[in-house]
Amino acid sequence: MSTPTPVPAHGAALWWVAFSTIVRKEFARVIRIWGQTLLPPAVTMSLYFVIFGAFIGSRVGEVSGVAYIDFLVPGLVMMAVITNAYGNVSSSFFGSKFGRYVEELQVSPVPDWVILAGYVAGGVLRGLLVGLIVIGVSLCFTRVPVAHPVLIVLTLLLTAVVFSLAAFINALYAKKFDDVAIVPNFVLTPLTYLGGVFYSITLLPPFWQQVSLLNPILYMVNAFRYGFLDKSDVLVGAALALTVVLIAVLTALCLRLMRQGTGLRS
Repeated sequence: MSTPTPVPAHGAALWWVAFSTIVRKEFARVIRIWGQTLLPPAVTMSLYFVIFGAFIGSRVGEVSGVAYIDFLVPGLVMMAVITNAYGNVSSSFFGSKFGRYVEELQVSPVPDWVILAGYVAGGVLRGLLVGLIVIGVSLCFTRVPVAHPVLIVLTLLLTAVVFSLAAFINALYAKKFDDVAIVPNFVLTPLTYLGGVFYSITLLPPFWQQVSLLNPILYMVNAFRYGFLDKSDVLVGAALALTVVLIAVLTALCLRLMRQGTGLRS
């Protein structure tokens, strides 16, 4: 059996330079236009907390044995992470296609997986930054207990990776800026709102409970909520396993599309 050819030291160093450069560019972009990337989620989630948490929550009372506003916090944090991780990668990578500087990456001696990892890391960074901001906003309204901190961090990271990869696929197929908004508006937003962010599926009729189980976001939201409240509508192990499988499938699909030149070649 032949042994795999080791990566030359200069090759690994080159790949690291390429990866870190993409990540720095993405992070600088998020910070530079913070009024578009970081401020709107803070304002939007504050309104959610005021309207749903304070006003409506006082009438709802408890859900799954906890105050409604405490039940709401993990869902809103996860919703913010999902939408911002997705939005960052889809807009940034499509912008590189539109500006035609993605071609410079293609002709450089950098593997596709390094380019993919750089953009995904940028999406994860923005998702985590916004998630921390939303958690900070939530502290103005309530103090949610933290039952499993490691699970909270792990779920956040895995979820941000999933939707960064999905956004990369969206950006590959997109031919104009309107195409970038189709999936978030008509797929991602409905799935998020129906993913247990605002309610427990135990409140639904049996048929709709089964339908809800087809929504992958439901598993991520509930795994994250379990990290805070020690309560979940699904098996946490199954939720983590599903998330890892999605990462593997989406990564393989992204790399295959890049090798084929989908959306990258005129």
